[in-house]
Order: sequence, then structure tokens, then C-alpha cells
Amino acid sequence: MEIIKIIGVGFITLIVTIILKEYRKELAIYPVLIGGAIILAFSFGIFENIINFVNDISKSSTVNNDFIKILLKITGISILLEYAVSICKDSGESAIANKIDLGGKVILVSMSIPIISTTINALTQLLP
Repeated sequence: MEIIKIIGVGFITLIVTIILKEYRKELAIYPVLIGGAIILAFSFGIFENIINFVNDISKSSTVNNDFIKILLKITGISILLEYAVSICKDSGESAIANKIDLGGKVILVSMSIPIISTTINALTQLLP
């Protein structure tokens, strides 16, 4: 099971980070980055299954495939954004984390404009 691997890597990363913080605080960010990358690699394998499932559903439905692609991109960016913000906060750089978070939110809103526009157009056609 993937969750066991993810939790295991997380705990090992935690232990190594705690030990390094006691002796060499400046090196403590490296196991966090490596452990996080390994966890992301496990997660991307699962995410690929989700993408395939959504693609199969979209092929059999009348939903615009471009919207599904946009939603999948937004989801992927949100996951990566949360990862980057967490890494910055873990290393004590909350100011940078806030800037990354703000920039990511702006990108997400800009990516969702086609969906918002289509939804508003559909609603205005339905309303008298």
C-alpha cells in the first residue's frame, strides 16, 4: 500500500530532521526536501491513476475535455503550491511562503477564468 510507504518516509524524514536540528541545524532542511520529493514521487503515481480515471469518464460524457484538463492542471498546481509553501514554512521562511501562496492563487484564478466565463454565460442564458 502506498500510504504505508508515504507514512514510513515521513517518519524517517522526521526522525532524521529532529536529529540534525540538534547537531547541525543548517543541514536540517535537506532531509525535508529529499523526503518530500520521495513522498511526491509516490503521490504522482497515484495521481496518474486519478488522471486516467477522469479521462475515461470525460470520454464517455458530454463535458468539455478542455475544462477537465484545466481542472486537473489546477489540482496539480494546488498540490505543488501547498508543498512549496510547507517547505518554506518548515524552514522558517513564512514571508516567502506567503508570497508563493499569493502568486500561486493568482495563477489558479487566472487558469479558472475560462470555466468561470462559461459558467456565467450559461447562467445568463438560463435566467430571464
